[in-house]
Order: sequence, then structure tokens, then C-alpha cells
Amino acid sequence: MGAMRKEYDFSKARRNPYAARLKKPVTIRLDNATIAYFKELAEETGIPYQTLINLYLRDCAATGRKLAMQWKPARSGAT
Repeated sequence: MGAMRKEYDFSKARRNPYAARLKKPVTIRLDNATIAYFKELAEETGIPYQTLINLYLRDCAATGRKLAMQWKPARSGAT
């Protein structure tokens, strides 16, 4: 296996013609704290925050990760 170079020349590279088919645009509502977290991470890493969110969710899907929480039904008569 070859060694990694310090720099690569992408000046003659072209975009993947199938890239549009690989991702589907969706609308999702996220709370401000979540967006702020990923935007801060984006500044640290140089990776766009939407890409980071996708990578995180992809990792959850690939590993079958599930939230450890339970929804409790509202008590009748509660406001």
C-alpha cells in the first residue's frame, strides 16, 4: 500500500456525475443547540455541518444504534 501524500492536486478532478443520485434532499427540523453543536464541529474540522450530520446518522444506521429512551404516554386529564 502506498504512502499518503501531504498534498493532492484536484485541479483536474471532476465531480461524480452520479452524486445527485446518492443523496436525497429532505427537510428536517433541528433544535438550535443541535445545529450549533454541528456548526462548531464543522469549524473545527473544515467539514460542512450538514455533511457531519449525515456522517453521524449514517454511522448510527450502520451500527444499528438506537436511543436509550422511553416515551411515556401522557396521563389522562394532563394539560
